[in-house]
Amino acid sequence: MKTTPPRWAEVVLRLFLKPADVDDVSGDLLEAYRDSIRPIRWQRAADIWYVTQVLDFVWHSSRRWAVFLAAAFVIRTALDWFVPPPDFHVRSMASTMAAAGLLVAVGIGAAWRSGSVAAGTITGAATAAIGAGMSAVSAAGMFAIWHDAETMAAIRSSGGLGEVFVLPVLLIIPAVVLGTLGGIVGAAIRRFGRCSEMRPQ
Repeated sequence: MKTTPPRWAEVVLRLFLKPADVDDVSGDLLEAYRDSIRPIRWQRAADIWYVTQVLDFVWHSSRRWAVFLAAAFVIRTALDWFVPPPDFHVRSMASTMAAAGLLVAVGIGAAWRSGSVAAGTITGAATAAIGAGMSAVSAAGMFAIWHDAETMAAIRSSGGLGEVFVLPVLLIIPAVVLGTLGGIVGAAIRRFGRCSEMRPQ
């Protein structure tokens, strides 16, 4: 009987933990998998349980950033619908730069915490994906309440409903790049800090 969870899931788990917590948390989860879950479940069901636990760590690490990202999308959508400007270019640039800055910050924080560039990449993607879901639900709620003729005209002039629901999903691709860039910076800051601590005074 195979008693090891999917290797990739264990790698992802380690990326979302502080180095000091890796052995304890990873060890406890592996012990639960081997001693409690695998003996009473099929391999696939046990693996799904383990992956679900890992995704819970991803969720908890990304959800606060995702709320900020979703809020930025929803605020931009509300402004476009209810306070449409003569020219959307400035507003579009501002919201794009805000989202990009947030995703780079996400990558920096994740990589600084774990010491891994990959943590920035995955956290950036997870933040964008969760944020896209939150944004879609919020926008659908807004549309269910406000869909009068004037609002519909504003929606059409701002790019239509397709842009409202598709754009946040498309952000996942650049989020990988931005999270990686932030990850490079965060990992470098962590390494520099450790080198500084090790230097003789």
